[in-house]
Amino acid sequence: MTQKIRVIVADDHDCVRAGVIRLLQRTPHIEIVGEAPDTQTLAELLDTHVCDVVVSDIGMPGIHGANNAVSFLRRLLRSRPLPCVVILTMICHAHMLSGLLHLGVAGIVDKRDTATALIDAIEAAVAGQVYLSDQARAAIEASDTPLQPRAGVLSVREWEVFQLYVQGLAVHEIAARLQRSGKTISTQKRSAMRKLGLETENDLIDYARQIGLA
Repeated sequence: MTQKIRVIVADDHDCVRAGVIRLLQRTPHIEIVGEAPDTQTLAELLDTHVCDVVVSDIGMPGIHGANNAVSFLRRLLRSRPLPCVVILTMICHAHMLSGLLHLGVAGIVDKRDTATALIDAIEAAVAGQVYLSDQARAAIEASDTPLQPRAGVLSVREWEVFQLYVQGLAVHEIAARLQRSGKTISTQKRSAMRKLGLETENDLIDYARQIGLA
């Protein structure tokens, strides 16, 4: 491979970001063109740097106070064919992983998999292929519930309600804050849980911890 693959690394944990960058810098055909601790910085880098692949966690500060990067990545993937997006994550929730694939990410790499999996994912992304690391694939294949085409893909409003709820606000408090009816908020909360395959409050809390909301 003669032309280098230009990569931006986004993760809110400095040690993870530094480790990923060190790994990729040892790969001759990969060039790091930027790093970001949050989606605001990532957006600014994408406006000023030519990039082939974004390697990003989703549990990091988002734009306008959001607590994850999903909404930004959704807009990015809809608005332009490049760069490809490879998710680097600790999430092992099948519905969420499936939802990321339906958003159009080119790869999902579990942080517990081998370091070479990330390089394989980047190479697959630029070749137009979809890549799942071993643990990510196992999590999806082990799901007992059939994954729906839009599973895991929450609307912006559903993310907003979901985030406020896991932060400890009651339905009526969320309704007051967002100036919507309690019935609407309850419906959006149930819809979010259904899309993510969450059945109980404990499932909700465990999931929120996985993506860094709790």
